[in-house]
Amino acid sequence: MPEPATDASDKTLHRKIRRYGLILLVVALALAVYGEVSRVLARASLGKETAQAAALTVITVKANRTPLGEELVLPGSVQAYIEAPVYARTNGYLKNWLTDIGTPVTKGQLLAEIDSPEVDQQLRQAEADLATARANESLARTTNVRWQGLLATESVSKQDADEKAGDAAAKKAAADSAAANVSRLRDLESFKRVVAPFTGVITARNTDIGALINAGQSPGSELFRIADTHKLRIYALVPEAYAAVTKPGLEADLRFAERPNKSYEAKTVRTSSALDPTLRTLQVELELDNANHEVFPGAYAEVHFKLPGNAESLRLPANTVLFRSAGLQVATVDAQQRVKLKSIVQGRDFGNSIEVLSGLEPDDAVILNPPDSLTDGVPVRIAAPPAAQSKDAGKAS
Repeated sequence: MPEPATDASDKTLHRKIRRYGLILLVVALALAVYGEVSRVLARASLGKETAQAAALTVITVKANRTPLGEELVLPGSVQAYIEAPVYARTNGYLKNWLTDIGTPVTKGQLLAEIDSPEVDQQLRQAEADLATARANESLARTTNVRWQGLLATESVSKQDADEKAGDAAAKKAAADSAAANVSRLRDLESFKRVVAPFTGVITARNTDIGALINAGQSPGSELFRIADTHKLRIYALVPEAYAAVTKPGLEADLRFAERPNKSYEAKTVRTSSALDPTLRTLQVELELDNANHEVFPGAYAEVHFKLPGNAESLRLPANTVLFRSAGLQVATVDAQQRVKLKSIVQGRDFGNSIEVLSGLEPDDAVILNPPDSLTDGVPVRIAAPPAAQSKDAGKAS
């Protein structure tokens, strides 16, 4: 009778063993599935990380519009408003000079005197010749009047009367010629006094007492040089790219090496209105008020032109441009974080930035310092610009 109880207990044990076995099988299967899923997820994560690591990290900027003007710095040459050499117009020896370099003079002021005895003698001779000519003219005129009276009574022939009239006319012409010669020599006599042609300052004296003065047919050597420095002319050569905006009235600042902490305001008064075919530059003349005579003619100046801005033009940093066989290009990043190359038309070059006339939109994200090997469609990762990164680091600390 005890055998049936033993069979029941065996069956119960077998059931428990099967149950535990199934539980272990389920746990094993769950662990296997979990391990496989983990490996798949890990592979996917690794692939994503690898793809992200393989993508080029770039910094982007956007083109900006600015109505602000720009500064164009060019070398300039300073010249006096009026400057001229003073020459002698008569021969002789310098008797004395009355002004030296740096002397302010007014128009008509005596600068020097020339001793010209030959001209004096010629003038006296011409005056004597004029007196003789006028005496001959007077006699011929009186004779002509008398003979015309005799001709009226037919006391003389018409031929003889005409000869007397012609002689009177010839004597008058000789007297006029002598008078013109006297006037010429008096003008030469007046040239013994060398005077200032305009108000200014003496900048050079190239003669001394006793020096031989020979006017002759050539100008000879200059005696003085005079310059009007109450205003100054400044000349600069503007490159072709800026010629269109350089017009009369354009303001500029002048700076000089000897006065590094001071600038002078000048204004453009005229341009040549034509480009030099060799240099492709526009000659510009500026005017500077120099009433206090601080600036000297002949000085070298830095001309800082204040060029007007253009709110319609786009500007990009110069280190965004790619030089390709197809022309100038920039690399932009589209919404899918991929590179898109765009051809642009460049305007003016401002040194650290350039003007873009066409080919770019204001909202385009342009890559800074793009590598030369960059091509269309390459995935990239946009990094924060250095300024933004430093701000984030400051906030974290």
